[in-house]
Amino acid sequence: MKALITRKLGMTSIIDEKGAAVPVTLLSASPNVVTQLKVTDTDGYQAVQLGFEDNKRPAKPQAGHFKPSKASPKIIREFRIEGEEINLNIGDQLAADSFEIGDVVKATGLSKGKGFAGTIKRHNFHRGRKTHGGGSYRRPGSIGSMYPQRIFPGKKMAGQMGHVTVTTKNLRVAIIDTDLGVIGIEGAVPGPKKGIVMIRGTEK
Repeated sequence: MKALITRKLGMTSIIDEKGAAVPVTLLSASPNVVTQLKVTDTDGYQAVQLGFEDNKRPAKPQAGHFKPSKASPKIIREFRIEGEEINLNIGDQLAADSFEIGDVVKATGLSKGKGFAGTIKRHNFHRGRKTHGGGSYRRPGSIGSMYPQRIFPGKKMAGQMGHVTVTTKNLRVAIIDTDLGVIGIEGAVPGPKKGIVMIRGTEK
């Protein structure tokens, strides 16, 4: 299983073998500890729970949960496994060397929150005309008329923008530095700097 919890450091660029500048997102990939293994017989599904970073003062329930792994992680995330065998044990560590340059991965993170936004910013609506008596510049316009006397769920309207879980697929690993514990992913991944990003290997 190729999966890690990482923290976003920022972006840079590298020159590839064709001489083109390629944008790269750098992720801090300090070792992850396997804190729990879930199996179909007892939990109803297969998954691996990983812990990331260190928590100096864990609460007693967390301390008891992490005792078998002999670790005290600050952040834990779960990666589901379907159709694979779990070749890991509680307490094992996964680091940046779990991946190889060229691996195709998907990255999941919490996108930047933009607050309450109108339809133009949130859904790319056109603005109304500003001449010939037009007075509805940034209004959403009609949201329905007559039947069925209600608004369908999912209607594109103003509201909270961002701060949702986003997954970007088909990204390629461009840099692996095991000494610094850094992984470089081609392109952009969701979330702000210092945000938590989960990367998971996929088939090429």
